[in-house]
Amino acid sequence: MAAYLRPTAPIAAAALLPDDPALALALAQATLEKPVMANHSYGLWGYHGHDRDGRELTVQATGIGAAGGAAVLGELAERGVRRAVRVGRCTAIAPELGAGELVRATACLPGDGVSRALAARNAQADAELDLELAAAVPAARPVTVAGYDLDPALAAADARAQWRAAGAAVADLQSAALLALGERLGVAVAAVLAVAETEAGTEAAEEALTTALLELGAGAARALGGGRARAQLGELV
Repeated sequence: MAAYLRPTAPIAAAALLPDDPALALALAQATLEKPVMANHSYGLWGYHGHDRDGRELTVQATGIGAAGGAAVLGELAERGVRRAVRVGRCTAIAPELGAGELVRATACLPGDGVSRALAARNAQADAELDLELAAAVPAARPVTVAGYDLDPALAAADARAQWRAAGAAVADLQSAALLALGERLGVAVAAVLAVAETEAGTEAAEEALTTALLELGAGAARALGGGRARAQLGELV
């Protein structure tokens, strides 16, 4: 298979996976001490460095869509990534979610080609990593995410109604594919998302959305490092 990443710096075992290269740069600057560019092949900007506690962390853009995200995650897994968090935008399909709200994708509906190909009927976020995200970003509410490839406005007219009936609260292009592929590859994958647009069509202000995504990325970096949630798990054992 074609290789899309040509890293010129190490790849850490833990990775943040924003889709947008500009967000990857912003997250690297916000979460890493002296980040260095690790990849720019195919415009998929990636960075390597250490977080504020000295732990290695990779920040790697995945590009838009399930297929591209799956290709990037597959290559990262081959290079040693074992824990990864998607950080990105989503569209609310539950009317109670407002623009700018934060969510954790705990399960998925396989509406995109990748998760359908993996026969993922209800892939789950990695339980331990999701618990760590819940501790690191308590404002992010747990939801089921619907994956899709084509804007519902251009596809079946009742797509969103079907997703809601199946229990989904948000939809996005990539989270379902990454959760499903993570299960297949044995990589712990979770996702934190900011609502960019509501069911009613209200859009979050771009500046506020960027701030929310950086907040999610910082929390995801803490979660990838372990911390509070692992201690809680230890207390329960």
